[in-house]
Amino acid sequence: MLPPNDKLVICFAHVAYQLHERFSALETGISSVAVRDLETLENRVGEADVLVISGLWHDSLLDRAGKLRFIQAIGAGTDQFPLEELKKRGIRLASARGVNYRAVAEHAMALILALSRRLPEARDNQAKRVWRGMIGDLSRREDELGGKTLLVVGLGQIGGRLAELAKAFDMRVVGQRRDPAAGRGAADAVHAMGEFNSLLAEADFVALTCPLTTETENLVGAEALARMKPSAYLVNVARGRVVDEPALVEALTARRIAGAGIDVTAEEPLSQSSLLWGMEHVLLTPHTAGETRRYEDNVIEILRDNLGRLRRGEEPLRNQVI
Repeated sequence: MLPPNDKLVICFAHVAYQLHERFSALETGISSVAVRDLETLENRVGEADVLVISGLWHDSLLDRAGKLRFIQAIGAGTDQFPLEELKKRGIRLASARGVNYRAVAEHAMALILALSRRLPEARDNQAKRVWRGMIGDLSRREDELGGKTLLVVGLGQIGGRLAELAKAFDMRVVGQRRDPAAGRGAADAVHAMGEFNSLLAEADFVALTCPLTTETENLVGAEALARMKPSAYLVNVARGRVVDEPALVEALTARRIAGAGIDVTAEEPLSQSSLLWGMEHVLLTPHTAGETRRYEDNVIEILRDNLGRLRRGEEPLRNQVI
């Protein structure tokens, strides 16, 4: 299905990642090109047998990609790709699921720690040269994680790793997954996804680590937020559309929950007009949970594995979607 290595062309398409540079350093004998913007991608995608891409994808590229036989997604999500159309054209697709599960879990844990220890407030005070005095109001003090309940929504690789990290802080961890029979790992208990609303009242932190599906889109809406404790925090390192963002803004504005740690939003970048920017009880990161200095090398490892499988006619591909 693929031409020999000396005739194969890989197009690495990303606005910032150094995938082409890291791949070229391996001296595989395979030609590759790097593109950083949609216009260049439109002009060069016709050269590619293999496309390594995520955020720059647009469906109109297919009409320009006559040689394309395989797409290696750079991230875990593949909801941006037209699966039926790819099938019709005989184009295979694989995700990079698992490439950054440790990093995302660590980021979620960092958000939980930052919110409980009020680090955003400390950073703001540092910028203002304010040395905060001691606080009598218990609700405004920093808190401890030991004994707190963490609800992990999506107990896959990321959620499973987050459960392990949370247990190191003596938290009680309740997990949810599509198939509870697949195991609970480090979690103290595991439930089906359908039990989400019934579990919210016991959680001090609700961490979203699930994929975006028809089942999880807008999973956290007004009803779910109303069931959370006023002292509870929401942490989202999944996908922005897992949360009904206007409902979250309303709940945060009314202080119906204590705060949120948000790495993903419904539209990215987040609109300058969003009220989330100015909320002191919200910690925003710009979809960087999965980014590390090792990310490119991890993606390339999956890519090379899949190129080998395609060449040998092995099934399935690693993280196969199509």
